Amino acid sequence: MIGKKHKAAVAKVDKPTYLLSDALKKAKEVGYAGFDESVDLAIRLGVDPQRSDQMVRGFTALPHGTGKKIRILVFTKGEKEREAKEAGADVVGLDDLVEKINKGWCEFDTAIATPDVMATVGKLGKVLGPRGLMPNPKTGTVTFDVAKTVRELRQGRIEYRTDKTGIVHGSIGRRSFSAENLLDNAQAFLDAIIKARPATAKGQYVKGITVSSTMGPGVPVDITRIDGK
Repeated sequence: MIGKKHKAAVAKVDKPTYLLSDALKKAKEVGYAGFDESVDLAIRLGVDPQRSDQMVRGFTALPHGTGKKIRILVFTKGEKEREAKEAGADVVGLDDLVEKINKGWCEFDTAIATPDVMATVGKLGKVLGPRGLMPNPKTGTVTFDVAKTVRELRQGRIEYRTDKTGIVHGSIGRRSFSAENLLDNAQAFLDAIIKARPATAKGQYVKGITVSSTMGPGVPVDITRIDGK
């Protein structure tokens, strides 16, 4: 059942589409939750998500971060453990963490692994895979450069991938962010998606964009003004 606040917010979205900058301002305006909501982009792409060669997946840095504090876990051993801890990783280890996660512990938001331990980490595929927490070379989370990756994640690097319906979702900040900072982040995210266009994707690539806060209604973006459509 839709509440009065949500109905009132929906009524304020009074145009068929908005320029991206105006859509972000509108999403900030119509947000009504009593907490600092996340602001998200949903980008509908002209790809076939059932085809592996049309999967859009990767990562990009947001110039102003996401506004979210994340817990970073690093699977590694030896000297890389020290590097990860010094860079600011919250949890570092290998066998002990694998055992802990197999017993149900999953109190982290993203995981990194060095390539030399992936044979061990791979045993967690059935646990971490469905949660989107499995380290993957395509998202830059399987790497020997753990210190750099930890710092980038702290500063606002986000991962993205198309879902089963061909939509890519990304959190680009908080409602407390200025409209200018949200626009910078949104443009960086869009640029990354456009650059990741599969060579096999034909026709119109960006088919729709919606901006919304966590609890607020979707605000449609005028995609005719988006480069790379």
